[in-house]
Amino acid sequence: MRNSTRSQVDPFIVMDVMEDARQAEEAGRHIIHMEVGQPSTGAPKGAIDVLKRALDTQALGYTVALGLPDLRQRIAELYGDWYDLDLNPERVVVTTGSTGGFLLAFTALFDTGDRVGIGAPGYPSYRQILRSLDLTPVDLPTASQNRFQPVPEDFDGLGLRGLLVASPGNPSGTMLDQSALGALIEAAHARGMSFISDEIYHGLEYEAKAVTALELSDEVYVINSFSKYFSMTGWRIGWMVVPEDHVRVVERIAQNMFICPSHASQVAALAAMDCHAELDANLDVYTRNRKLMLEGLPAAGFDRIAPPDGAFYVYADVSEHTRDSRSFAAEILRETGVAVTPGLDFDPERGAQTLRFAYAQSTEDIREGLSRLRRFMAERGAR
Repeated sequence: MRNSTRSQVDPFIVMDVMEDARQAEEAGRHIIHMEVGQPSTGAPKGAIDVLKRALDTQALGYTVALGLPDLRQRIAELYGDWYDLDLNPERVVVTTGSTGGFLLAFTALFDTGDRVGIGAPGYPSYRQILRSLDLTPVDLPTASQNRFQPVPEDFDGLGLRGLLVASPGNPSGTMLDQSALGALIEAAHARGMSFISDEIYHGLEYEAKAVTALELSDEVYVINSFSKYFSMTGWRIGWMVVPEDHVRVVERIAQNMFICPSHASQVAALAAMDCHAELDANLDVYTRNRKLMLEGLPAAGFDRIAPPDGAFYVYADVSEHTRDSRSFAAEILRETGVAVTPGLDFDPERGAQTLRFAYAQSTEDIREGLSRLRRFMAERGAR
């Protein structure tokens, strides 16, 4: 049978790296995972306990397409807790992970062939999901002096119908402050563009609180997830906030695409939102790991980095060491047992000279990984 042109998306390279790391582990090697953007912890214990009780007492069948009302209400309350916003819970849509949110947003906002701007480097699946929907991703090459975040000048004259930004960003971990985010929203609206804010790493910040686009405008789509701060990657549960007049549009699409998010995951997510002590303890680990990375990577020879404001990544320019980040990452895995992600995942044009290092693992693993990298780079330089 033939395949559609829409199916011709690029592989998600980090998943290939994960598979190579898995095979190495299966062969008996101890691998330090700096490739994957996934907390080393599971869902909070309090969430697991609540779900166990629900499994004994509830059928856990279909829910309404927009999600459990109690969960939507609790998510709305989060915006009061974190940003001092009074958010109408009717604007909250529970989704099948942030990926489900992107599918719903792109389908609701854009028509076939529409051009959507995304910052490069950026999360690779933006590009591939857009392509699979017959939309046109337009990479906006960001500058290091702008800390790998787009500015309005980056999309002048490109004929975009939408702009997607992420703060904190992946792979950079850098954030947009209120002024910078406001300038992007204002510029997008002035050009008749839809604005989507990926806020999946909110809650994982180190020196300043992340700004939500909802502080600046109600005419935006905001997408978030329980995967990162709430440590629930495999549960595939997230949410989006949309303008009031878009709720029914998104609801109709969600009914047909997904029916509803997983009922069990929604029950656990609701409970996870009150597991403050455990979640704060996770953030303490990332804070320690970030400090180790900002000291240890330059000591190993990876000194061209933009210190991350949030998330759990460091993005490094490795042009001094290679012009082929994919083969360099493979060499590092083979020689050291440390898995890292080549920048080609995030920036097809410039990513051959960059690597992403994740620090979501245990502090012990981060220390060991940095030690291995330091030895490897010293030996490599001596050859």
